[in-house]
Amino acid sequence: MKNHHRSVKILRRGDLAKLTGCNLETIRYYENIGVMPEPPRTSKNYRAYDESHVGRLRFIMRARELGFTLDEVRDLLALVDGGVQTCGEVQGLAISHLASVRAKIDDLKRIERVLSSTVAQCTGDDVPECPVIDALTEVT
Repeated sequence: MKNHHRSVKILRRGDLAKLTGCNLETIRYYENIGVMPEPPRTSKNYRAYDESHVGRLRFIMRARELGFTLDEVRDLLALVDGGVQTCGEVQGLAISHLASVRAKIDDLKRIERVLSSTVAQCTGDDVPECPVIDALTEVT
């Protein structure tokens, strides 16, 4: 008869940090704000993380890498944790986030055009006049 119980490797916070590449303080912060669950404690009062914590932290980190805010991450996790998420609900959150990303890209392109134009006007000479400073002090 096969043993269907798999052994669960207990990890400390430092182990979790090494496995995921996440900073210890960030893990602590995620626990404090509730996006990472408070792990159970060992008999010696150490935090006992397991693979489920690794998976959740990687999910959070990947969502953050894609620019999701912590509130958006919470919304995604609520759908996942509830076990009733639909692709449509997730898509709605992703579409909203994508619109925000596109708006930021448009803003960055506008900033690039203005800076590029302003820097091109700058001679770089040792004179007090400077188009960059003028553009920054200009009242719009």
